[in-house]
Amino acid sequence: MHKRTLLSALALAPLAVLLPGCGFQLRGAAHYPFASLYLQAPDGSELGRTVLRQLAASSPDLRLILNPEERTQAAVVLHLQGERHERVVLAKTVSGQVRELQLRMHVRFQLLGRDGNVWIESTEISQQADMSYSETLTLAKEDEEASLMRSMRQDIAQQLLRRLALVQPPAAS
Repeated sequence: MHKRTLLSALALAPLAVLLPGCGFQLRGAAHYPFASLYLQAPDGSELGRTVLRQLAASSPDLRLILNPEERTQAAVVLHLQGERHERVVLAKTVSGQVRELQLRMHVRFQLLGRDGNVWIESTEISQQADMSYSETLTLAKEDEEASLMRSMRQDIAQQLLRRLALVQPPAAS
């Protein structure tokens, strides 16, 4: 039994040496070029809650300001300007029943500094997903649609966080 464990460890040892050489590295905590952030989002925004949750999890050093009265204390304001969902029919049967849908999500945002300088111009991130549809499986397809929308929202939030981590403060004029 010990011999098998030793052979397995010896077989995996070269992989442990090669992984760091190929550039593999765990993501770790994100480092943002600002110390505090206020998120301005429409009331009840699912994306706003997702972004706040992911920001809190990604960087323990980042101070999230949640109270609108303290907004002026934030180094930057992330303004979620709009979130648009679309449901487009891609294919129908001869009898007119829907067979395939495309779900689309568009999010527009902007990042402003405390002094009003624009850190990120108004930008749109879009996601889309195709799904089959059947009237006989309506409840299951509604669940699938909700799951796809959640997944797209998570992906958009991740893209937004990557952009925030890479942003540079505007040059002083």
